Amino acid sequence: MGSCLSVDGISSLPYSPTSASNGVRKRTSFKKKPGMRKPSYDSKREEQLRRFPGRLFLNGASDVASLFTQQGKKGTNQDAMIVWENFGSRTDTVFCGVFDGHGPYGHMVAKRVRDFLPLKLSAHWEVNIASEDGLREINSSATGSMNSEEIVFMSADEESRAAVYLEGKEKHPEIFRTLKESFLKAFKVMDKELRVHSNIDCFCSGTTAVTLIKQGQDLIIGNVGDSRAVLGTRDQDDSLIAVQLTVDLKPNLPREEERIKRCKGRVFALQDEPEVARVWLPNYDSPGLAMARAFGDFCLKDFGLISVPEISYRRLTEKDEFIVLATDGVWDVLSNKEVVDIVASAASRSSAACALVESAVRAWRFKYPTSKVDDCAVVCLFLDPNTENSSTSSPKSKEQSMSLDQVDIGNEKQELLGPAGLDHSGTVRMCPEILPEDGKEEASKQGDKHMGLREDWLALEGVSRVNTLLTLPRFVAGKEKPVRERKE
Repeated sequence: MGSCLSVDGISSLPYSPTSASNGVRKRTSFKKKPGMRKPSYDSKREEQLRRFPGRLFLNGASDVASLFTQQGKKGTNQDAMIVWENFGSRTDTVFCGVFDGHGPYGHMVAKRVRDFLPLKLSAHWEVNIASEDGLREINSSATGSMNSEEIVFMSADEESRAAVYLEGKEKHPEIFRTLKESFLKAFKVMDKELRVHSNIDCFCSGTTAVTLIKQGQDLIIGNVGDSRAVLGTRDQDDSLIAVQLTVDLKPNLPREEERIKRCKGRVFALQDEPEVARVWLPNYDSPGLAMARAFGDFCLKDFGLISVPEISYRRLTEKDEFIVLATDGVWDVLSNKEVVDIVASAASRSSAACALVESAVRAWRFKYPTSKVDDCAVVCLFLDPNTENSSTSSPKSKEQSMSLDQVDIGNEKQELLGPAGLDHSGTVRMCPEILPEDGKEEASKQGDKHMGLREDWLALEGVSRVNTLLTLPRFVAGKEKPVRERKE
């Protein structure tokens, strides 16, 4: 979640469609406010989506998944989540995703992407299977002038397509090639629709998205932003370990920073949070987005911000037990290992996501007593459907799991592991973790400089860290006028 703070007083962001005008509106009843829509529209849309069998987006659980979200102390809950079983009318397929909105209308962007990205992904998947020509026809239907974001998207699309054909021939199955194409097209079309959406102002609002499709033992992940996917699996000694499946796409990652600067954007951190790199406009200290890729945020799409997902493949084995998708409200205060231990030691599968969110909230209050608790959203996907829905772990894993009360935050033996892109909030890692293959090279290059950092918690200590620093007002539910928030 990213609340909106003013860094330059009450001035509006240049070129923002929501910039205040000097004119007086006399007949406000006929004016549409950005980000607002009739209540009946949402009701009808949600009613239609509820009719899809196997689709879960509220707190609850099924035989294979548990999901839970909780509002923080920063305002409207801007996190969203979804689990869709029998995805695409395939009995062995499930789609999962979590979305972390930011900006004045981030909660609306997150819900919009949650509701429509799966539909677009399913449609492109079907067309891609049927005909490559059909997929190109869908893609060519999008109109509009090309900006730098679209050029970067096209370049990444072409590079990724070339790579996927090579990878598919060498080690990946046909489903990876097909779904990678579908992910790229669906994310691109979704972002284009947000740009022209008449009821949601996405100029300085956006969302992350970490999504996956599991079909049988094939797992394909598409990620934009800094939400994260982690696998709970067993090593050779049958010990429960955490494997990070995605890379937090932060602006200070070398390839991300290079692209942003090439497009005339700027990347730097504020003085009071030196480890949180942000993206800024070329000539204005705004909006200060704390991620390099996102849906929406069109004020930065000409300056290096993109919505191209990083897509990865994994062949699941019998040692893999569950996957956790969560927003940064969880990862800011809990390490990957702590997360998998909490899920594994939950009383039941149905309560696993709730237990993890509650642990994260307690960790926020313990580690940052003067900070505002962030929104949290969690999806736990269990990979063995034959296991009874009463316990998520074996006795051995319960013995090895650590509860939040057992974590010694002040232990001098703790170390900061991994590059900033993988450990984006200065989270203290309680034990070594397995990083994604794509992140190993960056870890070797940047890991040394992080070993000298003090072990105190910097970015969130005494402040409310946000994903975007805007000069726009923050939307607050239940009030007619937006309320400006100021930096504490």
